[in-house]
Amino acid sequence: MIRIGANPIGWSNDDMPELGGHIPLEQCLTEAKSVGFEGMELGNKFPRDAALLRPILAAHDLDLVSGWYSTFLIERSPEEELTAARAHIDLLKAMGCAVLIAAECTRTVHGTRGAPLSTRPVMTDAEWDRFNAGLTRFAELVAAEGLTLVYHHHMGTVVQTEAEIDRMMAGTGPAVKLLLDTGHATWGGADPAALARRYRDRIAHIHAKDVRPAVKAESEKGDWSFLESVVAGVYTVPGDGCVDYVSVLREVPDYAGWIVIEAEQDPEKAIPIVYAKLGYDNLVRFIAEAGLKR
Repeated sequence: MIRIGANPIGWSNDDMPELGGHIPLEQCLTEAKSVGFEGMELGNKFPRDAALLRPILAAHDLDLVSGWYSTFLIERSPEEELTAARAHIDLLKAMGCAVLIAAECTRTVHGTRGAPLSTRPVMTDAEWDRFNAGLTRFAELVAAEGLTLVYHHHMGTVVQTEAEIDRMMAGTGPAVKLLLDTGHATWGGADPAALARRYRDRIAHIHAKDVRPAVKAESEKGDWSFLESVVAGVYTVPGDGCVDYVSVLREVPDYAGWIVIEAEQDPEKAIPIVYAKLGYDNLVRFIAEAGLKR
């Protein structure tokens, strides 16, 4: 069964808190539910105590989908990573989540507005070996906790390009699943439909965001940072950019799980509820056109 969720980054940005910093959590949840979303991923305004978070989401009849976790497996062992992730894992388990979203953030530049994407980190061969082995072991430890690790390839990090996604997938064990992010794949130079076809058996979570080609081209020409590009509008909701969602979804005919709209924009330029509804309605239509069942 496919369920449609949202990430609150469309209302309030985690990497750049001043974007949407004035928008209360109550507004975000009320608007998300009114649009039709069934669940939400974590954001910086969510309490990280299940006893506090559960009644807040229940009041809006929303489930917790999951939440981002920054790994540093180039620098620390899987066992150290598990210790660092303990509170996050316990929250996800208490809230009934199925997946843990992980992204390697050693030396990442995606949260630094003054750091051009050209300065992002690139792993050495030795670091690749350490990272892939560590990610596999960490995923196995997470699985023992009852959660599936889904890896989030992301602009500005060590796993950004198609070649890097392929190297990670080839070098990790079956406990590591892929979070297919249509926006990061497209901006990173990959065809998300091709990735979906190649890894359909290991895709366990999907982030749906679209890309505005003109802003992408301007960002690349000017060597902008990730956050500068976001503010300029490189990302938008499904159906408002260049991603062919029907083609992507047709490559995962047996997919069951969450498809989460995660389209960070400046809420002063892109009114959150307007874009949330646009993205939701488009995604529902794309899912139906692709022949997937909800």
